[in-house]
Order: sequence, then structure tokens, then C-alpha cells
Amino acid sequence: MLSKVLAGHRRRVNLTQEDLAGRAGLSVRSIRDLENGRVARPRPSTLGLLADALGLSPGERQRFLGAATAKPAGPRQLPLDVPGFCGRDAELAALDDLLDRADTAVAVATIAGLAGVGKTTLAVHWAHRVADRFPDGQLYADLRGFGPEPAVSDPADVLRAFLEALDVSPARIPAGTDARAALYRDLLSDRRMLVVLDNARDDDQVRPLLPGAGAGVVVVTSRDRLAGLFAVAGARPLTLDVLTGSQARVLLAARVGAGRLAVDPRATTRIVAATAGLPLALTMVAARVAVHPAFPLAAFADDLDVTADLRRVFSWSYGALAEPAAHLFRLLGLHPGPEVTAPAAAALAGRPAGGMTPCLRELARLHLLVEHRPGRFLMHDLVRDYAAAIAEQDRDARERLYRHLLAEAGAAAAALQPQWLTPLPQPAVTPAPEAARRFFAAEHQVLTATVRQAAEQGFDGYAWRLAWCLAAWLTPGGRWVDSAVVQRIALDAARRCGDPLGTATASRMLARAETRLGHLDDAESHLREAYDLYRDLGDLGGQAQTLHNLAEILQMAGRSGEAVTAAGDAVALHRRAGHRDREARSLNALGWLLGLDANYAEAIACCTAALAVQRERGDRNGQGATLDSLAFTYDRLGKPARAAAAAEEAVRLFRESGDRYHEAETLGRLGDIRTAAGEHAAAAHAWRAAVRIFDDLDDPAAAGLRRRLGSAAPAHAGSGS
Repeated sequence: MLSKVLAGHRRRVNLTQEDLAGRAGLSVRSIRDLENGRVARPRPSTLGLLADALGLSPGERQRFLGAATAKPAGPRQLPLDVPGFCGRDAELAALDDLLDRADTAVAVATIAGLAGVGKTTLAVHWAHRVADRFPDGQLYADLRGFGPEPAVSDPADVLRAFLEALDVSPARIPAGTDARAALYRDLLSDRRMLVVLDNARDDDQVRPLLPGAGAGVVVVTSRDRLAGLFAVAGARPLTLDVLTGSQARVLLAARVGAGRLAVDPRATTRIVAATAGLPLALTMVAARVAVHPAFPLAAFADDLDVTADLRRVFSWSYGALAEPAAHLFRLLGLHPGPEVTAPAAAALAGRPAGGMTPCLRELARLHLLVEHRPGRFLMHDLVRDYAAAIAEQDRDARERLYRHLLAEAGAAAAALQPQWLTPLPQPAVTPAPEAARRFFAAEHQVLTATVRQAAEQGFDGYAWRLAWCLAAWLTPGGRWVDSAVVQRIALDAARRCGDPLGTATASRMLARAETRLGHLDDAESHLREAYDLYRDLGDLGGQAQTLHNLAEILQMAGRSGEAVTAAGDAVALHRRAGHRDREARSLNALGWLLGLDANYAEAIACCTAALAVQRERGDRNGQGATLDSLAFTYDRLGKPARAAAAAEEAVRLFRESGDRYHEAETLGRLGDIRTAAGEHAAAAHAWRAAVRIFDDLDDPAAAGLRRRLGSAAPAHAGSGS
């Protein structure tokens, strides 16, 4: 991929993006966009300028130009195509007409129609048919517009998922729908992409998800006509009607065989009439016919009437299930959605997970479920309504599901955040960190829906504990808005059930999100509530961690004296609780705050004590952070050699532990230290290294370092290796 090849060549010759832009006669933004993958097809002249500026050999130049023309690996999010698709020729042709319009602008089509008429099937089938016309990828989202109100997708959540699919770091995704939509439109402005927005509720849900420019197509399905999109986006409306009699016969023949229909054409006609040409109903009838090859068609036709009662059709499929699968279907009406896995189904049924896959396959065979990804099953919203209507109101089953999800999420959270203060028992086995990240990436929508459902159903203890588990994944990714939403539900649930530990935990986790969102007053209020609760519980570790978090807020608010007091109290409480790792981290926080207040001797004493514990315990990241604090303090004391040595060791530790952000941050500090010592070449070298990392992370801190490089004396700014 061009972005990685370009960045690799630039680093090899030790150039910043600004340096390369200057040599090539291009803007810094152009270089940044190329390395971030935002420009899919750079001009040949641009590629030539870059190859010259990088001093590429003939072989390197050929490979570089080849990378620019290679097919990019964009997102491929389309669900599985439906086998045996037939009919809808006119609608497919109308969608094909969009391809010509998409050569110069974004083309939008809406597919409207009643539930079960095949809108999603048509959109997904056409999208697969033309996928190769969209080399930059395909995005797909089920907007769940006509499910239960809390389940309807928020455009901000959909945008976040799209941005992550477009390789935007979670920490760089802005809060709020408008800011996310702006970034999304910018990324798609020079790409040829296909976007399928399925099951939209109304115009307002769709508008933020429309690209502003670029050569692409958006297909939107909805029960609503979405008339507002005609004026706003020039959308081409398609209204999907029920199948004609001949189309319905073709669909039935594809599923059960033309010969069987020919044996009793009158029964075939009655089935087509009774299902009213709805593909969903026809597919379910066909499934029942197929599993009873000896039954005459008249037996099925006699059990239908011309009212086209879909629930009657669903009841056929349900009635054809073996009892284990029928029992599971009734229980699936309790699942919060949107996806079900075999382990979750097993928890609902109270049976071993190994026995669930056959039941799920049986449900899929009769079209009561769709396996849209391997091992992950979805329900059509009408089928979900039917399942909910006949669901067993089994609180034990709900609790089994919540207990299962909490066990899985708790183990994954412990793997990702082993140093966190946890309200859960230590799991017997934890997955590898990468496996834990994959778990949360797959299950976070289910877990979020479960937090909400558990709170609504009176399982408040599960609600706040699952929210804590989610924070272990949301927090490192900078998903602060999502974290705040979940923790507010958790806090309400914990207060409602009168659980002081849950209230303290949710208050503290909500404060973390509010701090990053800039709501410092709210964050402080929640931390003070958490501290009082931990104190009443006699939980020293909880009090200490809360004060540690509070110290950061106080320092950000300019209340340095109070911040120092809070950090000092955190150290003392951790010490009393015997938490040596956390004590060391709070000691470093205290040392940093003392250094900011020019209490250098005390700062060094705190950090030195923290470092000794961290070295004994093997806490590499903790050592790096403490050495960075020492570097800052030694620099303020006018001891550049000691400051530089501490910073260089911190850089090494951060690099070894894979903490690239803090490696770059300390490299920036090292550049400042070298500048103060008059070592301008070494300073420029450190700053360039920091800029390279920040550029890779798409972090705005790179801009500040570029300004420092730009303001350096010309004789020195270009020196260094």
C-alpha cells in the first residue's frame, strides 16, 4: 500500500513530512494525506516528485510506483449474498444506472417498501454484483430503524464504526455527530466507495451518513419513502413492490424445484396468493415445503389463507423445529441483540455450548435466523417481534445470559487492564490481550445493549459490572462519548439498587470519561461522591485511586496545591492498603506535580522512590513515566546531562513496551532538553523522531513539534542525522 511504502522511505532517509514536502515542492497536508491513505489515486506527476525527493534507485522507484497503482485494501463490510436470488430485474437495472452517475459525484438510491418485501436482499445482492466497481471498499450498516426504540442506531455510533473501518485511530475520532460526519466526508471525498445503509428509520438518521463528494454510491433501504433525501441528495427513489405471481413462482421453484410445483399448479397459485408476494413469507413457506418432500403442496396451501398473516407463516417454521431448537427460539426473544453466538445461546438455554450450533443451524435453515458472519446470527426484525411475542419470560434465562457475558467480558477486561482497580473477582483464566481486544471488537454492541436491557429489566448489578468491563476496552481507544453513555446507565442502575460499590465504581469511571471530554466540574463532583462511598466502605484502594484521578483534574483546573494534596493522600492510602504498584504510580504523579510547582528536591525524592519499586516489580511503563518526570525536573534544575539520560532511558523503555505515544512525548521533551543545552542538531534529531511517530498515530501533537523545528536556527534545523 502506497501510504506505508511512502512513510517507510521517508523514515529511511530521516525526513519529517515537512522536510519531504519542501524537497518535493508539495504541501505538508498532501504528504500527510498520502501517508494516512486519504488519497487513493495520486497524480503520476506527484509520484515522480516524491520519488525524486526521496532519492529512490531505479528498482525502488519501480516498486514505489507499483504500490501506488496496487488495489487498496479498503473495508469489505457487505453481509453474505443470498443464494438463489431471482427476479427484480427492473430494480437491478435501475441501480446499475447509478454507476454512470457515480463517476463524477456521489449517487444515492433509496429502496422503500413494506416489511419483508426484500429490500435488504436486493440491496446486498446488487452490492455484491458491482463490488469490483468500488476498489476503495464497501461500508455497510444496519440502522435498525424499526426495531425497539433503544436499539435504533445513533448516527454518531455508525460514523464511529465507519471511521474505524477507514483506519482512523479511535483516539482521533471526534465526539459528536457533526464532527464525525465532517471527518467521514473528508475521508470519502477522493475515494470510490459503496455505502449500504440498511433499514433506515427516517431522513434525519441518514443525512449525517451521506458522503459530500467523491465517486461513489449510497444505497438506503427503509420502510419510509425518505422523501427528504430527494431534495437534499438528489436520491433516486425505488419503491419495491411485492413479487408478481410469475416472480413468486420463480422464487419457489428455485427453492423447492420446478417439478414439484408443476405437479399441483393450483396449490402453487394458492400459496403465492396467500403469501401476498412477500419474499420473506415465500422463503419460509419454501423452507417448510423443502423439509417435507413427501407432502403434497395442497397440504401447505390448506394451512394458509389470503390474509397473508406473517405470524402464521412464522408459526409454520417455528412448528417445524425440533423441541431443542423451538425452546431456543422462544428464549432468543429475550436476547438484547443485535447478534447471537452459540455460547450466548447456550447460556440462555442452560445447556452446553457444543449442543447449540445444530439448533442455530436449524433456525437458519428455516430462515428464522441468518448467519451473516461465521458463528454470528441475526434475526429479521419481524421475526424478532414474533420471537418476543412468544418468548418465555424466564428471569433465570436472562440471568444465565448476563452471567455468561459478565464472565467473558470480565476475563477480557482483566487481560487488557491488569493494573486497574477491579470490582470483580479475579478470573481463573484470562485470554491473551490481542484475543481480549478481538472479543470486545466483536461483542461491544451486544454488551452495550445488554447494559441497557439489564438496567431496564431490574438486573442492576449486572448493568454496572458489565459497564465497568466495557470501560476497559472503550477507555484505551479514546471512545469517551460511548464510555460516558454506558457509565451513566451504570450509575443510575447502581444508585437504584442501593449498591455503594457499584455507585462508586460507576461514578469514578464516568469521571474518567468526563475529564477527557472537558467536563471537569462534573468529573470532580462524581469523584468526590465516589471517594465518600469508598471511605464508608473502608476501601482504601478505591479511595486512593479516586484521589489519584482527582489530582489530575485539579491540576488541569489550575488548582495545583489541592492536586499535590490529593496525590500525596493517594500515595499514603495505597501504602496502607499494600498496593505497591499503585503506590509507585501515585508517587510519580506526586513527583510530577511537585516538579510543576518548582519543588524540585521533593519531586526527585518521590520519583526516585517510585522508580525503585517499579524496577523491582518490572513495571516498564511505570518506569518510563517516572523517568520522564525526572527528566522534566532535572531540566528545570539546569542539569541537562542527567535530564537527557533520564529521557533517553524513558524512550527506550516506552519503545520496548510498545508504548509509541509516550515514546514520542518523551522524545519531544528530549528535544527541548537538548535545545536548552545548545545541542541543536541532537534536538532536531529527537523532534524529527517524535514527529514521525505522531504522524503515524495521526496525532495533532506533531504540529507543535513541526513549529519548533521551523523556528530553530536555519543552520541547525537541517542538521542532524
